[in-house]
Amino acid sequence: MICQLKKLFLVQNHFQKSNLYPMKYILLTILTIGVATTATYSQADSANVYFQKALAEKQAGRKLEVWKNLDKAYKYNPADKAIVTELAEVLLSLNKYAQAREMYQKLEQMGDNSPTLYKQLLNLCFNTKRFDDAIMYADKLKKADPKEKVGYFLGKIYYDRDDYGEAIKYLQAAEKEEPQNAEIPYLIARSYADMMNYKLSVPYFEKAITLAPDKNSWIYELGLIHYAMNSDKDALKYILLAGEKGYKKDNDYMENLGIAYMNVGKLNEALVILKDILARKPSDLNILNMIAEGYYYSGKYQDAIDYWDKVLMYDKTNAQSLYMIGMSYQKKGEKEKGVALCDKAIEMDPGLAVYKQKKSMPGM
Repeated sequence: MICQLKKLFLVQNHFQKSNLYPMKYILLTILTIGVATTATYSQADSANVYFQKALAEKQAGRKLEVWKNLDKAYKYNPADKAIVTELAEVLLSLNKYAQAREMYQKLEQMGDNSPTLYKQLLNLCFNTKRFDDAIMYADKLKKADPKEKVGYFLGKIYYDRDDYGEAIKYLQAAEKEEPQNAEIPYLIARSYADMMNYKLSVPYFEKAITLAPDKNSWIYELGLIHYAMNSDKDALKYILLAGEKGYKKDNDYMENLGIAYMNVGKLNEALVILKDILARKPSDLNILNMIAEGYYYSGKYQDAIDYWDKVLMYDKTNAQSLYMIGMSYQKKGEKEKGVALCDKAIEMDPGLAVYKQKKSMPGM
């Protein structure tokens, strides 16, 4: 500032001698420079005052006060890396993820290309579902430090996008990076299951459950996978295990358990469960049909007829139930009555004739 004034006085002296520069303009110039310099010092000083207050509040553990003071410091001096760093950290701790991400991105613009920064940005973008950005930062992180683990993030992103080929590729790489992360084999299992490749999904489900034995929802899913594969004993095994591990025994669970019992021939257990569901859902045609089938295959034909009659009470056009009533009467020895009912059902739904043809074939 002193040098600037000295220079101006020399200029003033020169122009006074030449009568070319009025004194008032020189004073105005001096004042302008002085104010600008003072303002510059004031901005930096104000930022530092609030920054120091923020650091004191940080020591006291008052996050909100830290944030308030850092926000003021940032407004005075947004180019101060220390202020931006502290502001990013406190915003993250307050779960203000979008604002924290902006501050970390600003640090990158300031020249921070460290693995620590890229890891933070990867996590933030991943957790806020900014997947394109997450893929970008995973790439930058891997370039900054080739030892960093990014396979799980990329695998999950591609799984969420239904790109199962890419998901499996990255998740299989992630298995080597994080062999104890149970979600990795689980996501591989789900990828195969979503493609209806159940056989390949099973070993990954088993591996995931071994790593996380209390994940009852995964155990239940494995039971349903075995059900879809007609592996009836394993289906019952895992559905029961899921219930033992705390899976919610709602109507859907109990219905699948009843079917699983029925599929392995444990009809009494199946009927107890299905009747209990029917008490809560008395007009559920699916449950009524399953109970009727349970009685039919256990040789209790009159009970089967009674339940198929209930189906017809709710749906008089249900030709399949009428056909099975006819079959039940035939099993009871009332062949003429049974055949008449089956023929009537076929009139209602000609597609049922295929069952009559199969029955009349040799060996059937």
